Amino acid sequence: MSDHEQQQPAPPRGKILEALARAERKVFTRPAPKSANAQVKFLLTRMMGSAKSLAEHVGTSTRTIERYRAGKLTTPQKRLKAALLEETESEWQPQVRALVRAAAATSRGMMVEVTAYFGFTCTGSSDDGRERHITTDISPTYVQ
Repeated sequence: MSDHEQQQPAPPRGKILEALARAERKVFTRPAPKSANAQVKFLLTRMMGSAKSLAEHVGTSTRTIERYRAGKLTTPQKRLKAALLEETESEWQPQVRALVRAAAATSRGMMVEVTAYFGFTCTGSSDDGRERHITTDISPTYVQ
């Protein structure tokens, strides 16, 4: 396969789902907990108080979760901080998120903005690939 026949690979499905999750987070009516202690306490209530279950979800030990619950630890490492933030925001205000999804699926649809790569990978040619921003409406039938 020559250089001009090769194209950029399509974005993975995970990136699209991450973008949809970010869009949902913009409709929260209250801010999610920011501190690690508050996040752990919130997640423990969602997990029915099971520190073991929460530890498995965020990839740490049960003892670490217990230390955050007790307030002995306050600043998590980067990996744990990211895991706590992701898990908290995915569990935060599920009813608000469900209402937004239902409204988008029944009445107004949704607006999607993507960055696409068009062209070929041929150096020094007018056919060189370029990044384009595309914005389009999605009808409610496809939102469902």
